[in-house]
Amino acid sequence: MKRISSVLTLVLLAVAFLSSLKAGALGRRFELLAESSQFWKLLDRDAQLTTVATGFGFTEGPVWDPSGFLYVSDEEINKIFRVYLADGRKEEVLSLGDPDGNTYDLEHHLLDCASVLRAIIQVESNGLYKILADRYQGKRFNSPNDVIIGPDGAIYFTDPTLDLVKGEKQEIPFQGVYRLDSNGEVRLLTRDLTQPNGLAFSPDGKRFYVDDSKERNIRVYDRKPDGTLANGRIFGAEPGGKGDGVPDGIKVDKDGNLYVTGPKGIWVWDPQGHHLGTIAMPEQPANLAWGDTDYGTLYITATTSVYRLKTKARGFVPYLPSPH
Repeated sequence: MKRISSVLTLVLLAVAFLSSLKAGALGRRFELLAESSQFWKLLDRDAQLTTVATGFGFTEGPVWDPSGFLYVSDEEINKIFRVYLADGRKEEVLSLGDPDGNTYDLEHHLLDCASVLRAIIQVESNGLYKILADRYQGKRFNSPNDVIIGPDGAIYFTDPTLDLVKGEKQEIPFQGVYRLDSNGEVRLLTRDLTQPNGLAFSPDGKRFYVDDSKERNIRVYDRKPDGTLANGRIFGAEPGGKGDGVPDGIKVDKDGNLYVTGPKGIWVWDPQGHHLGTIAMPEQPANLAWGDTDYGTLYITATTSVYRLKTKARGFVPYLPSPH
């Protein structure tokens, strides 16, 4: 009996050791890692990260609603949820193959990048949806990834091949960034990114940011009065190792600072391209949104969970009337 007990103890110790190795390999926790004193003007040194909800497959596309919930895409479970902030309750809105980035438009309609449909769709509160665009010059999009409203009220979105359905043909021979107007016209803005992902406008509408997940950098363009882009250049790079995460979602505050998901968490940049610091996250984030009545809280979709972080900043939210 003693021998059996000893063997069992050794097995339990081995399991505990392997579990600790796994936890150590993950080795992630919330930290505020400043690269500049300017970082502390945006975040309190004692800021606390809290969990809104967990138990998802892979979270994306948060959109805060004043009614007290977030829209959240789950790319693995293939659903869009309302996640209620008071108790973390999840309410299914729509079952849809691989939903991705979301935003409200100027009329408060929810827009979604429906990867499997290869389309930008408008989702109603009852779960019905309609396709706003799924083609450019008669060819199907690759897999729309993220979407925002521009200063002109048009819809801007990225179309990488990151979520192109296996076995389906890539009809457009590049990965573009597009503008969709109220008449349903789709205009190609640029095709010079390898895998365009998150996108954002500066508060004054004069600069347009797009990150490239494959190249691990952020590009910035000048937006011309006619809505076209010019003078594309590298704004910043977010290097990292395999599994560390890549540039993905982008949000901007009212002073023009950028909050870009990337290796280990969320990289904070000033408008001149200086890396101010990193919000290290316990899970790898994919996207984020401003919320609460003052739009001073970041709601962050990170792998299996949704988190909340209060900041000192005030978010720039393109679909809201200005100022907000």
